[in-house]
Amino acid sequence: MELLKKLIKIKGVSGDEANIKQFLLDYINKEKNNWLVQPKVFHGKGFQDAIVLVFGEQPTTAIFAHIDTIGFTVGYQNNLIKIGGPRTIDGTLLVGDDSQGSIEAELMLIEEENGNTHIQAIFEREIERGTNLSFKPNFREDDTFIQSPYLDNRLGVWNALQVAKTLKSGAIVFSTYEEHGGGSVGFLGRFLWDNYKLHQALISDITWVTDSVLFDKGVAISMRDKGVPRRSYLNRILKIAEQSGVKYQLEVESAGGSDGTMLQQTDLPFDWCFIGAPEDNVHSPDEKVNKNDLKAMTDLYKVLMQQL
Repeated sequence: MELLKKLIKIKGVSGDEANIKQFLLDYINKEKNNWLVQPKVFHGKGFQDAIVLVFGEQPTTAIFAHIDTIGFTVGYQNNLIKIGGPRTIDGTLLVGDDSQGSIEAELMLIEEENGNTHIQAIFEREIERGTNLSFKPNFREDDTFIQSPYLDNRLGVWNALQVAKTLKSGAIVFSTYEEHGGGSVGFLGRFLWDNYKLHQALISDITWVTDSVLFDKGVAISMRDKGVPRRSYLNRILKIAEQSGVKYQLEVESAGGSDGTMLQQTDLPFDWCFIGAPEDNVHSPDEKVNKNDLKAMTDLYKVLMQQL
């Protein structure tokens, strides 16, 4: 879990992913010599802060894992504007940096005379407008659970890096902007289609614990959310999952989106499926995931990347 702890400490709200990108590049360049296959690494001009790893000469399937997080932008007089959909819990600690130094502020819900509520960062001085703030890292672990801010989607990134160690053929895409409207998977998918005719995707992300998607029941394979994956591709995944012996559960939702939804909205012929461990306390400083579900997620991804 040491890698996960490091990933969580790095700030990277949507639109401000440069630091997490650099961490990933450093990690990949350091570790790839120990991987079964050394990937081609694509980044820089034309990729914004995203990274694409290509393993082998004819990859058929890509893992998409977004590297951004939810958070807040400081507006005027320390008022806060949401980036994505963070939960606003009174007293939450937020961290960031501006030109005057490091910031550790407290989120406060302030009721106005008209009955509306706005959110504000309580700090000893006025924070420079436009500064991004994110939840203060607070990693907790026991024999059964991991709990921390930003398991969504640092766990998805962590999962992709575990698969990378033994991946012979395939691609891994570290995408940006997912939490605040998407925007990068279109050109990233275009790169894979134009250069490799790759058109199959697995979305390495974290889903929600609900009344029907539970802890310790295995990784969740999403049959649909706001987007609807193509059924023939989904059936192939379900058949492989059943034969693998890896513990999984099925998710069917009417709302929610991911990089998969964004892929579906492009003009590219991508098939996609969201597969991820369920978490509780979504988009809060106390996101919680079962370790057995996380292991099942990594195990299933390894099998799928071999057989798809």
